[in-house]
Amino acid sequence: MMTLSQLTEWLGWASILNLGMLIFASVMLALIRPFITTLHSKMFGISDADLTIIYFNYLANYKVLSLIFFMAPYIALKIMGH
Repeated sequence: MMTLSQLTEWLGWASILNLGMLIFASVMLALIRPFITTLHSKMFGISDADLTIIYFNYLANYKVLSLIFFMAPYIALKIMGH
């Protein structure tokens, strides 16, 4: 059984890892977008305009899910004092 302090620590590390992954994906998308867009366009037969929307949706959904499932519970537990 996990204690509240262990859960708080786990959520903290999970938040850091998810935030790092989000930043990494955003930076890579910003830096090598032409290469990635060309590659994905050829692999999946999707137009460049559609890929831009798909990339934005991916980053937005990842951010929201990270906030809801990792960062918000971590902050709530920290406020409670655990």
